[in-house]
Amino acid sequence: MTNSSMQRGQQWLKSLLELTGVSAEIRGNIELAQPHDDDDAPEPDNYWLTIDETNLTPTQIKVLIGADGSVLDAVQYLANSVLNLNQTPEEQASYTIELNGYRVKRQAEIRALAEAAADEVRNFGREVEIKSLSSAERRQIHTFLKEFSDLETFSRGKEPHRNLVVRPAMEL
Repeated sequence: MTNSSMQRGQQWLKSLLELTGVSAEIRGNIELAQPHDDDDAPEPDNYWLTIDETNLTPTQIKVLIGADGSVLDAVQYLANSVLNLNQTPEEQASYTIELNGYRVKRQAEIRALAEAAADEVRNFGREVEIKSLSSAERRQIHTFLKEFSDLETFSRGKEPHRNLVVRPAMEL
């Protein structure tokens, strides 16, 4: 299943790009899901589909990434929606679309934001609200910070003004 999910993703993304007049190869890598200690359903494997920018112009790269990654986020959302349609829960996968190192660089920025918020909450004992994150970026921070028992995270507000809140964990 792993190989076929990856190949389906690569072929789908290549076809989508061709429909927009962009011809590029798609490299695939897999991040295996980490086992959970709790009762949550296991997370699906994460397939990284990297658009090879070798034959793309700087303008094409800029357009495909979009302002603050908005186009890349939209393509990634489509990939996850379309490729998981009619798939059983065991067959579902998570796809990350990468271009020109954008996701890797943004992940580092998101981690730094999470760490800074955690430090501020610990130093001042009050909640910190982080604005202007996509739902995927909010999910990343939730994931980064869930290993810290002294902190809790949640989202507040409605799209497009939904923010992530980090605060000291409430004692049970």
